[in-house]
Amino acid sequence: MEKEVNLKKNIGFFVSTSLVIGTVIGSGIFMKPGVVLSSTANSTMALLAWIIGGIITLASGLTIAEVSVKIPKTGGLYAYIEEVYGEMWGFLCGWVQTLIYGPAVMGALSLYFGSLLADFLGFDDSSKVLIGILTIILLGSLNLLGTHFGGFIQTISTVGKLVPIILIAVFGIFQGDVTVFNADSGSTTQTISMGAAVLATLWAYDGWMNVGFMAGEMKNPSKTLPRAIISGILIVIIAYLSVNIAMLHLLPAKEIVELGPNAATAAATSVFGNFGGKLLAIGILVSIFGCLNGKILTFPRITFAMAERKMIPGAKFLSSIHPKFNTPVGSTIIQIIIALAMMIFWNPDRLSDMAIFAVFLFYGLAFSAIFILRKKVNNDKTLYKVPLYPLTPIVAIVGTLYIIVSTLINSPVDALISIGIAIIGLPVYFKLKSNYKNEQKSKAS
Repeated sequence: MEKEVNLKKNIGFFVSTSLVIGTVIGSGIFMKPGVVLSSTANSTMALLAWIIGGIITLASGLTIAEVSVKIPKTGGLYAYIEEVYGEMWGFLCGWVQTLIYGPAVMGALSLYFGSLLADFLGFDDSSKVLIGILTIILLGSLNLLGTHFGGFIQTISTVGKLVPIILIAVFGIFQGDVTVFNADSGSTTQTISMGAAVLATLWAYDGWMNVGFMAGEMKNPSKTLPRAIISGILIVIIAYLSVNIAMLHLLPAKEIVELGPNAATAAATSVFGNFGGKLLAIGILVSIFGCLNGKILTFPRITFAMAERKMIPGAKFLSSIHPKFNTPVGSTIIQIIIALAMMIFWNPDRLSDMAIFAVFLFYGLAFSAIFILRKKVNNDKTLYKVPLYPLTPIVAIVGTLYIIVSTLINSPVDALISIGIAIIGLPVYFKLKSNYKNEQKSKAS
């Protein structure tokens, strides 16, 4: 566990920045423009939502970077929460990530992929769920055969995700002729919600939590980490705004809303023709496929870590490792089963909103931890410190509260389901603690 603190420091600024960009850019930029537009009155407000989401993400990434430097442990969010607030809160964080966040993210990505592939192949819309189910089962199986399969897919998909973004942004901005700003999105007064729009953008920006994990391998983390985070997230913000402006320049706002996940492909087709549109659609599919693969590769590790410590029901099965391929079989299987169930009962937009809401419940605690750590931990001047403290973490916390309150107002059922599952974790935790104490007593006697 502690070996990672002494990893070789060979990561510089450019590699760090590319890792930030790679972990953030996934499916959201292709899937969410229509959702953001439908949640706002017009295209200008939609672009503002993307900027607000970017600011929250930037403040969040900069804050978590200092937390990760002060708590150099494996486990990410789960480890930070446990270290600062205690074992119970750490358990609840891992519990929610296991039962809601991880499966909901994987389920949403699978359904988005199924929807785009069905459209690409000319299949009936009803086949998208089946395609999504087959995709997640396929990738889950490949990842159980060894991490080298997942790593290969990840490398290929990194190129696939950047090509359509660059081409759509560049050619769309210069060749489009539709009015970009103040275009009516067709929203009714009942559907307008800036909170829902920002929540949708945060799905596209999600992944920034991983940026702090690189600190132990950087040559000069106190300088390299903030520069990489600021540069990487600013590049992502510019890329996202450019794609949205390009799409609005190519397609009317109302049409983007109607096309939904297929809007990016339609925009590409209008610029490059059917053949070019098909090629870019393949690039988008590769991007989402790779993003899903990355989630299947990493999310079960949280469940596995909890199971190894017997901090989750069914620990024996969930901590099981394949005897030949050395992969976490039990935790991967359970995450995929939960994701499959979610795919049947919820659409991808609801799943993505549930995922972001659930994880932001604990992000807020992680952001607040910086104030506690500043008092407890030795403040070595050579270590990274969040810029503009305390303003930056306050922006992250306020953004978190905004998302939580907005979701409770706009999607109370989904929000309460997430909160309910978190609350159910409390008696589960105390039961596990009781069982552990009884085991220790029986061993002592």
